[in-house]
Amino acid sequence: MIRPAVIEDVDALVGLIHDLAEYERSPDSVKIDPDMLARSLFAEHPTVFAHVAEEHGRIVGMAIWFLNFSTWTGRNGIYLEDLYVRPDSRSSGIGRQLLTRLAQIAVESGFGRIDWSVLTWNEPALGFYRSIGAGPMDEWVGYRLAGDELQALAAPTHPVR
Repeated sequence: MIRPAVIEDVDALVGLIHDLAEYERSPDSVKIDPDMLARSLFAEHPTVFAHVAEEHGRIVGMAIWFLNFSTWTGRNGIYLEDLYVRPDSRSSGIGRQLLTRLAQIAVESGFGRIDWSVLTWNEPALGFYRSIGAGPMDEWVGYRLAGDELQALAAPTHPVR
């Protein structure tokens, strides 16, 4: 069953986030805790959303996402931050079901697209995404400003005019 996450799912979601980070070879990068995730998911005006895949009362997959916006089309879209299915539940269609639900939300809401990033070495995920008709954005390169560099740019020595 695919359904929106509820507050009782937060611990399971944080566990899946840790599992995903382990799979992506970056376990020490996860800083989120259940309270942080709960505040983002269940605030009066949430900034992030989650759907879970549940089998026999156990959370086996998740899609965590938020809205983005295209100034060119004038429409919102969905940015899929994390899609993860436990290894023992893969190849059963759960990943496709989670993405299908996000596609339904996008279409029902008049959103123009779903975007996400994939690690270049993650061949199983790349193959899966190709199988549902998604394609890479070869002309775009992702950039990130974080940590010390973010702090340095935000420092008063860089006044905004």
